[in-house]
This record gives sequence, C-alpha cells and structure tokens, in this order.
Amino acid sequence: MSFITLFRNRRALSLTWRVIALSSLLLLVLVSLFTWLGHTNLTRQFQDSRQQHHARQQREVRLALQRSEEGLRQLTSLAAAAPELGPAMEANDADAVRASLASQWPTLQLDSGIDEIQVFDRRGDPLASWGQSQASSQPVRSWVRRVLSTEMPLTTLRCSTGCRQYAAVPVLVDGTSVGLVILSRSLADVIRQAKSVSGSEIALLVTGAEEDEIPPSARRLPAWHGQLLALTQEELGLPLLLRAAEHTSLEGLTDAPLALQHGDRLEELSAIRVEENQDRQSTGYFLLISDITAQVQSINHDTRTLLVAGVAGWLAAELLLLVILLGPMARLRRVAGVLPALARGGFAEARRAIPASTRRWPDEIDVLEGTTIELSRQLEVLEEEIQARGEQLAERVDELAKERDFVGGLLDTARVFIIAQDGTGRINLVNAYALTVLKVEEKTLIGRRFDDIFTLPGQSPVADARTAEQEERTLLTPEGQVYTIAWYHAPLPGGGDTGLAWISVGLDITERKAAEGRLTWLAERDPLTELYNRRYFQEAIQLTLQRGRQGALLLLDLDQFKEVNELSGHHAGDKLLREVADVLRLHIGHRGHIARLGGDEFAILLEQVDADQAIGIAQQCNQLLEGLHFRAGGRRHRVVASIGIAQYPIHGDNPADLLASADVAMYKAKEHGPQRWHLLSTLESAKNELQERVYWGERLRKALQEEGFALMVQPIVRLADQDVKHYEVLIRMREEDGRLASPAHFIPVAERNGMIVQLDRWVLHHSLKALRRVQEQGISLAVNLSGQSLHDKGLEQFLADELASSGADPHHLILEITETAAITDFSTARGVLQSMRDLGCRTALDDFGVGFSSFHYLGQLPVDYIKIDGSFIRSLALSADNRVIVKAIADIAAGFGKQAIAEFVDSDKVIPLLNAYGIAYGQGFHLGKPQPLDVIFDAEP
Repeated sequence: MSFITLFRNRRALSLTWRVIALSSLLLLVLVSLFTWLGHTNLTRQFQDSRQQHHARQQREVRLALQRSEEGLRQLTSLAAAAPELGPAMEANDADAVRASLASQWPTLQLDSGIDEIQVFDRRGDPLASWGQSQASSQPVRSWVRRVLSTEMPLTTLRCSTGCRQYAAVPVLVDGTSVGLVILSRSLADVIRQAKSVSGSEIALLVTGAEEDEIPPSARRLPAWHGQLLALTQEELGLPLLLRAAEHTSLEGLTDAPLALQHGDRLEELSAIRVEENQDRQSTGYFLLISDITAQVQSINHDTRTLLVAGVAGWLAAELLLLVILLGPMARLRRVAGVLPALARGGFAEARRAIPASTRRWPDEIDVLEGTTIELSRQLEVLEEEIQARGEQLAERVDELAKERDFVGGLLDTARVFIIAQDGTGRINLVNAYALTVLKVEEKTLIGRRFDDIFTLPGQSPVADARTAEQEERTLLTPEGQVYTIAWYHAPLPGGGDTGLAWISVGLDITERKAAEGRLTWLAERDPLTELYNRRYFQEAIQLTLQRGRQGALLLLDLDQFKEVNELSGHHAGDKLLREVADVLRLHIGHRGHIARLGGDEFAILLEQVDADQAIGIAQQCNQLLEGLHFRAGGRRHRVVASIGIAQYPIHGDNPADLLASADVAMYKAKEHGPQRWHLLSTLESAKNELQERVYWGERLRKALQEEGFALMVQPIVRLADQDVKHYEVLIRMREEDGRLASPAHFIPVAERNGMIVQLDRWVLHHSLKALRRVQEQGISLAVNLSGQSLHDKGLEQFLADELASSGADPHHLILEITETAAITDFSTARGVLQSMRDLGCRTALDDFGVGFSSFHYLGQLPVDYIKIDGSFIRSLALSADNRVIVKAIADIAAGFGKQAIAEFVDSDKVIPLLNAYGIAYGQGFHLGKPQPLDVIFDAEP
C-alpha cells in the first residue's frame, strides 16, 4: 500500500484546527507566564520595600537608643559635677554624699525618668544609692572597675527583668578620680519615640532571664524563653506574638520580617536586637507589628487584572487567526489533492488542476502552486535524464576497476605487514612491505601457515590468529634479526566466496618494546646513583625470604651528610652519593643487592652469610668510604657511615620488620661511636627497642593533646653576689602515677618523629605565661630551642603572637640553641637568632666548646650569652687542660662582647676559678637544683 493510499484511509485532522490548538496552547502558556511574572515582580517589589522599611525602623530605633544614651550620660555628668559631691567623696563621707545629691534625685526621677542613682568610692565600694536596682552586682562591679581604671565615662544597656540604660561617670577632684556616679533609666521614652517614628505597634521582649527573676504572667513567651515587658495594643499583639514564637526564632525574625494572618488582616512582625549582656544571660529585643493587608490585597487585585486581560487577548487572537486561515487553507487542500496525481506521473493533469495566478500581490500559497507546476515540468525532464545516467553508470564501473588496482598498489607501498589468510590459517595474500622485510619471494609464502612464519622456533604462538583480534608475535629474518610485530586480525566479509577469511595487519613495535625495557629499568633504579631503589629492594627481600634463604641486611646512613649539603651545596651532596654508590657497586656489588633507600641511606642484602661475614663486610664498607677523600668547594669531607646489621629470618620474616630491625641497629651504631657498626644480638632486643620508641611516641602525642607536661626551672646564679635573676626552663612529662619522666626518654623520640617542633612551641607558650607574672621582679627565663625548630618557618610569627597575647616582655626571654645545631646549619641559625633579637629577645649558645671549629663562627652569631659545656666544668679543678680551654672560651666570649655561663657547677672548688676567668654566671646542682616552676615563682616575694 502506498503512502498516499495510507494517508487517504486515515482520519486526518485539519491543519487549520491544528494551528488553532497549538497557538491556543502557546498563548495560554504565555498568559500564565506573564501573570506569574507580574505577580512575582509585584511581590518582590513589596518585599524590597518592606526590607527597606524594616532597615529604616532599625536605624530609627538605634538612633533613639543612642540619643537616649547620650542624654543619660550628660545627666550623669551633671550629677557627678555637683559642687558638694567631690569633696564628700574625697573625704569618703557617705552622709555628705547623700546630702549632695538628695536635692537632685526628685528632679531626675520626675523630669528625666531616672530610676536609680548609685555612688561608689575610689576603691569601687558603694557609698550611696537612690531608687531600685535591677542589674546584678557582678556587671556593676565590672563597670566600676573599668571606669576607675580608665577614668572615662561608660554607657551601656542591660536587660534582665527589664531593660535599662546605664551611664557611669568618674567624679574628678583636681584631675584625680575619687569615685564614680551611675544613673539608670528605663526605655519608656525610646518605646514611645519608636512607635511614633515607625507607625507600628511596639513590644519590648527580654530573653534569657532566669525563671525566678520574672514572675509568671500571660506575657511570657516560652518558645523564645522571653518575657514581654511592654506591649502596645495587647489584644492584637499578644496572640500574634505567641503564634510567631511557634513559627520562627528571634534570630530569623531579626534577619527578615515574618507575615502572619490575623483574622481578616495580614500582620508583619520584625525584631530589633536591643542589647546582649556580656555574661550572655539575657538579651532585649524591640518587636514591631505592622498591618500589610492593604498592600497584599492590592497585589492580588493587580494579578487578577493581568489574568483577565490575558485570557481576553487569547480569545481575540484565536478568532482573528481563524478568520485569516480559512481562505488559504482551502487553497492548500487543492494543492494537496494535486500531488498524488503528480506522484503517479500525471504531470499534465496536475498542471490543469491548478489555475494560473492573477493576484497582484502573490503570497506563499501562490508560490507553492507555481512551484508545483514547475515541479511537474522538471519531473518530465528527469525521466528523460535517467536513461542518460544509466550510460554514465557503466562508465563509472570501469573507473572503479581502475581504483581497485590503485588500492592494490597502495597496500604494497604501506609500511605495515598486510596478510590475508583462508579459513585454515594459510597465507594466500601478502603485501610488498612484508616480502621486503622477510627478504623472500611471494610464492614461498603463499600456502604456508601464518603461525609457522611469525613465531620464533621453539615458541608457541601467543594466540590463534583466527580467534584473537590483536596480539604480539616475534619474527626471525633469514639474517637472524628479531622483530616484534603487533598484529590486528579482522574477518573479511564474504570471505567464503573469495577464499579469504581473515585479514591481518602487522605493525613493527621493536623500538617501542626496547623503550619499555628501558622504562622498566628506570622503575627499579635510583636515577641519581643507578642503584636499586626502595621498591625493588623490598621486593628482593620478599623473594629471598620466600625462598627460605638466610643472610643479613646492612643499613648504611652517612654521618654528617647534611654538613656537606649546607657547606658545599646540594650538588656536592649528589656527587658524594654517586661516588659512594660507585664504590659499593664496584667492591660489594658481587656479594648481594645494593640499593639507595632515599636521602643518604643505603642498604645491602647479603645471602648465605653468617654474623661474622656480615660484620666483615660492614667493616670493609667503612674502610672503602674512608678512602674516598671527598673534596668539594675547597673543603675536604670525611666520609663515614653508621651501619646497622640485622639477620634474617632471625630479626624479621618480612621486609618491613627486617628493615625496622636494621634501622634500630643503625641507631645503635651511631650511639657506639668509633665502632660505627652494630649487630643486633637477639630479636627480642630489637623488638624491645621498637616497642620503647612506639611507647614514648604515643605518650608524647597524648601529652601534647592533654597538657601532660610540667615545667621545671633551674637557677642561673650570678657568681659575684649569688644573686638569681635568671632561670633555665626544663620540661618533664607527667606519668600516670604522678611521677615526672626525664626528657632523655621522650626528647630523642620527638626529634626522630618530628614532634619536637610542637614540643618547643608548647614550652614557649607556657613559659611566656609564667614570664608575664614574674618579669616585674626582674626575672628572666631561658628556653631551649631544638635544631629542628631552626627550620620552622612559622616560629618567628608564632613567637611574636605569643609575646603579644601573653603580655610578656621579650627582653626577659632568653632563647638557647646548641652549638652543634648552630654550626651544622650556620646560615639558618644566624638568621633565626637575628630574627629573635629583632623581636627584642636575648639569645644564648648552649653546650659551647665541644667543637673548637665554632670559634670561627662565634663572632658572626647574634647571641648574648655563651654557655660553656659542663664536660669542661666538672673536672675544672683537677684538669689543667680543661682550665686552659675554659679560660680561652671566657676570653673569646669577652672579646666578642658576650657573657659566659658555666654549666654543671657541682662544688665550691670551681667558683673561684670561674670568677678568676671573668665568667659571670654559673648553673648546676651545687648552685640550685631544678624545681617546679609554680613552686619557685609562688615563693618569690
């Protein structure tokens, strides 16, 4: 059945009525949209105007409060200026004070609405009062203290059982404050002025007051925890406020007004915060009630008018559209009746059915009719052209044959392997590029199996070319060259007719595979030293343990590597790491796996070695490193390493445990000193060491979170007169049983896990709080900073903030750093010490004298004190060498204008020697043992 027949058999809806229906739908949607937009715009304008009105009301109410407050302050100033009041208060004569203000009280009460007068002496004690007090004694005392300390007037507003304004003015006699006068009054005048300005009903609400302060009444609003102190139009306002309290909070009412229906009227409520007490016990609010019924009714009336106008316009438009469409639609139906005949080939019949147009101003339907007639003529011409097109098609077939030959040539020149296979996998088509690479003739490949050509001898194919869509295979040329080919297989459509079932396209990826091999090498190697990296080394440990092998793991950490970086630059440090790696690879590489774990840490995995052999290799490593004679930047650096030795599987049956055991042994080697290697004796000792570190790490975190530290102080005595004005702050950790743990337990752990910076900040914070209490007595506190805090970029700002918040005088704070930390990172230490001095603090160099090379830097370090290391002081009376060293240090310190402090003074014998050397201060158990900070300073006069 043709489309035309099907169209005729269907019951069609006239195009005219379709246009009417769709246009009606569109117009109704537009009418609804414009009505909604109009209503929304009117509502928004109304809301904006109400918001502006609400803001204006807030400004007027606050202005009224300010005016009332200023007037109250002026009245208080007049009362405080009474001639008889000053002398009476200076004499502290309460009767005279009452007599001086007794005459003013009736005038102030009747004319100015004053509810209360209170008079206080210069100590803040009450002398006299008139009226009934509302404010509790606590805020009054704070006002009195503030006015007496600043000698400035104070005005405030407080709401509890009622809202009152208070003004406190000092009474001055000859420029000196002898007391103050406080006046208070209610907000009645402000309420009347607010009602007059806003044109709304006003209520005064107090929230947060204690239940027993305000007697129960009908004006209680439980939802807001408040009491209405004043309300105009109670019949209207009270029910409305009770409903509003159930719908919204006071904060929401302060931010935006609330509209509620009350009978046949719509009321709008808004709130203005009056005052919030400093003790946050109660807060006052002005509540404003406005009638907005007329405005809302006006908006609804305008909306209905818009809707009626829109519906009327829709009806008129549809009627006009119907009149316009009747004639043109009849002409369109005539054209529609002609088209089926045109489709059947009745070209002449179609031209007769459509009359010639005689309109002066043709429209689109005239164009359609003319186009239909022209179409009939063109269709006649088209039928004549079809025959000519058939002849051209035959010529095109010949051209396609030539294009097929071109495609064949293109396949031969493509730089990929192109091979066609039959259903059994035998080759029956191959391109020229494949023949060139294989260096064979085509007849030697045709008929051979694909798998026999493109797989190395002895290897099985990766996949069957008849089932896999893509795969990788190897190719061996007659010259012995091996290629890696990526093959893409696809079935050929209609392959059963031509004998070709599959087409295979191969791409040479030999170079890409080589690049992947290089990337694999990089993934397993450290790029700087070309040794194995941590990931590969851990995998090697895991494989060794899985094979059940026995052996040892050596963990090497280069000592003083940071000094190389700081003194000669990071490029020198990188060069040193490469030289160490080359030496280890050359002499130890044949014994096992060598890896750089990161930074200056190296590891060696040895298989089938016992403890003696592992120790021998460790000693050999140190000998090799000491023979490097590394030089950089004109300096010669000694290369030594601390080596930890752990055996497996004794000290660990997995990579993590074994590396942790070796790490413990390495730290033991650092502690041993000259030996520079350490072999773990038992697994239990390693586990105990790890458990000890974990225990103190957790205790440290808990103590930082729960303030589990205590500060001790040890006096630094001036040797000339035994005067004590300096104390060194020492930290202890509180145990669960109340005992104090020595810092030797947790300070090393804090330095290892990075929490030492937090610990330093804790000590600074609490030391400055203590310093604020004792600095007026001339006492100074010395606080130690760790080497890691020198790299704390926020330390300067932290110290500045703490000094500002604590109120401590920076001149009474002495910051100490060790000589070792200063020399290890000299430039950083100098910058940090200078920034501390810029803040006003004093600085000290602790444990001085251990390294004589520091004498060169002493003049460049901005320090005020030099603390001579106690190892020289203990045996000062017995050792002539120590006396020479201590005297040299004292002379050098004096030469640079710095004061010296001797540590570990444990007997009277050394004090005369220290005085003879010009050492001003001493510190030690003989001069004073550490005591709790609170105990020492509470005992100070």
